[in-house]
Amino acid sequence: MKLTKSLKARDHELANIERQLGILSDAEAVGIQPFEAKMAGIGLEPLTSRQLEIFQVNVGKMCNQVCQHCHVDAGPDRKEIMTRETMQLCLDAIRGTTIKTVDLTGGAPEMNPDFRWFVEELSALGMHIIVRCNLTIIVANKKYHDLPEFFKKHKVEVVSSLPYFSARRTDAQRGDGVFERSIRALAMLNEVGYGMEGSGLILNLVYNPSGAFLPEGQEVLEPQFKKKLRDKFNIEFNSLLAITNLPISRFLDYLVNTGKYEDYMQELVNAFNPVAAENVMCRNTLSVGWDGYLFDCDFNQMLNLPLEGDAPSHIRDFDMPKLYGRNIILNQHCYGCTAGAGSSCGGEVA
Repeated sequence: MKLTKSLKARDHELANIERQLGILSDAEAVGIQPFEAKMAGIGLEPLTSRQLEIFQVNVGKMCNQVCQHCHVDAGPDRKEIMTRETMQLCLDAIRGTTIKTVDLTGGAPEMNPDFRWFVEELSALGMHIIVRCNLTIIVANKKYHDLPEFFKKHKVEVVSSLPYFSARRTDAQRGDGVFERSIRALAMLNEVGYGMEGSGLILNLVYNPSGAFLPEGQEVLEPQFKKKLRDKFNIEFNSLLAITNLPISRFLDYLVNTGKYEDYMQELVNAFNPVAAENVMCRNTLSVGWDGYLFDCDFNQMLNLPLEGDAPSHIRDFDMPKLYGRNIILNQHCYGCTAGAGSSCGGEVA
């Protein structure tokens, strides 16, 4: 019975991915030039990978939140969880390579039962570890209350989404009460030194718009966030990362259902920046799915767009030389990462 339900869920997900790719591929019919043609039209070479520096690992799609913009379609009902065996394959792959940063994502990565073991093993390898923490997980249950101390012990860089510095806009995007719980979690992180000057404990916040528009520049938003959070809540953090919403999963559904898809895509196309295209994160990052399959980026992972043919498809077959210089798999959603100042999991790229 469980296997039948699992197969049905997988079939449903694949059908949804096919639907999304169909919407994206139809963009040309409404006047949106194919991304590869856009690149070629201004004389840019096809995107290829450089030396790998970052492993971005999705350890599961389970999450305690159901955010409207989530490109992972994460939530409490998702059962996809990376096993310890697959985590060990990741550890074996990166040992002795040029990869120095491992970026852990979800869902809420902390909900994976082997999350702490994985962090400990990565720490023992001397890796710089980033955890994409949604903040509310820290206060969701007593078993997570010690996460700030755990992060501190392993010098984890904490990157957390906070759509705005007010409850109204944050809760509208991420759910009722999320802002208040996020502030509580930020206070707990500050208490152990995160975001505090001289501590060496990095706490970065992520801003992404709540609607079909591009984010303002980080240099404009960061001072606003710092002042508002400090004055109202005595919260400190290091940097603000501005990320563009990509037309994938729930955000794509929102665009289609509200009739804003064509306008948003055109806005991304009009804001295309060749400099951003040269520095997109897929050039030095490898994305690892919860089941060990490999992708050029987290967004390609969610659209089930695997690496090009000659590159290894699974972490068990990891081969650094075969990954270097490969062609990046492109699609219309790539306009999101190349619009304006550019967008990556590390914020602006241009």
